[in-house]
Amino acid sequence: MRKILESAGKLERFMPDMTAWRRHLHMHPELSFREERTSAWIAERLREIGCDEVRTGVGGHGVVAVIRGAKSGPVVALRADIDALPIQDEKEVPYRSTVPGVMHACGHDAHTAALLGVAAHCAAERDGLIGERRLLFQPAEEVTPGGAIGMIEDGALDGVSAIYGVHLWTPLPYGAIASGPGPVMATEDEFFAEIRGRGGHGGMPHEAIDAIAAGAAFVQAAQTIVSRMVDPLDAAVVSIGSIQAGSAPNIIAEVCRLSGTVRTFEPAVRALVQERLRAVADAVGRQFGAECAIEWRDGYPPVVNDEREAERFFEVARGLFGDGAVRRIRPLMAGEDFAYYLKRVPGCFMFVGAGNAECGAVWPHHHPRFDIDERAMLTAARLLAAMADHYAAEAASSC
Repeated sequence: MRKILESAGKLERFMPDMTAWRRHLHMHPELSFREERTSAWIAERLREIGCDEVRTGVGGHGVVAVIRGAKSGPVVALRADIDALPIQDEKEVPYRSTVPGVMHACGHDAHTAALLGVAAHCAAERDGLIGERRLLFQPAEEVTPGGAIGMIEDGALDGVSAIYGVHLWTPLPYGAIASGPGPVMATEDEFFAEIRGRGGHGGMPHEAIDAIAAGAAFVQAAQTIVSRMVDPLDAAVVSIGSIQAGSAPNIIAEVCRLSGTVRTFEPAVRALVQERLRAVADAVGRQFGAECAIEWRDGYPPVVNDEREAERFFEVARGLFGDGAVRRIRPLMAGEDFAYYLKRVPGCFMFVGAGNAECGAVWPHHHPRFDIDERAMLTAARLLAAMADHYAAEAASSC
């Protein structure tokens, strides 16, 4: 363990590079499935670093880099996501987004910069490296069906023995690190409802079928699914995120469209919520004499950490940062397509504190003023490198 910790400590020399890389990416964000320039820029940095292989076009705009150690051992994968969000950057900082309506509002720019730092470190230390490090720079985490499936289909996990990923997390203060065994993030499903009534004059509602009134009834009824139909000991969320209807104050809307998200952990609860949403739509349609149809879109499965790899996290993180820094995270109702990797190989998804009021990192993820304490990138890079080294050393010693 001592050598692993000492090796991870050497990553500090790449902190200036990580900061510069992150700020470049923050200024030039690209949306999910459109990360063409981002992908090319990452590949260029990886070739400069001296990776043994750099493959582009993986799962769309994904990049896979390989660094082979001088000593034989397992293939350990590390992953970062590279896409941005359709949000206008409202921060007043020199590195604010230069792309109107697009910004890195979730930390993916920093995830990418941290993994580039790990690449530089592994390339510099390859004489002491056990096995292979496979670095996955994944597109389209923010939009279902996500980019992980395409990466896997294009061979990103072929031969991989374990995988690790981090999320810089502003709800955690800088200096804190958290994870845990089993489910740590929820299933993320979406639904779309269309209520079709009969338009008419606002002064003669009896001659129309009011799609907005039916939509309001749908929203109210949907909120009772979790509060009155799901076991209180089971976790579930039903949130309506969008309602679109109507065109003028004196016209009764003919169509009302709603969309929302469902978050669960258990398959039975997921199925129950879907069935009840369809029942609500049917009941609302009958009540108002309207047509009400539901489209359900399966999203990411839950992120479920391997028990042994979660134990490894606690051992490695405490060795790196001390007992006081390490926490067991409560499961989050947010979703992540890292789940697909964990369904294929053992691994662990970890959270690195990036919140700090002193540098303005107080806004929630997906907020127009979102930012991070950039020192968290070094924490993330050290954690990823040490987790991979610890796994490889353990595997080599057991051979």
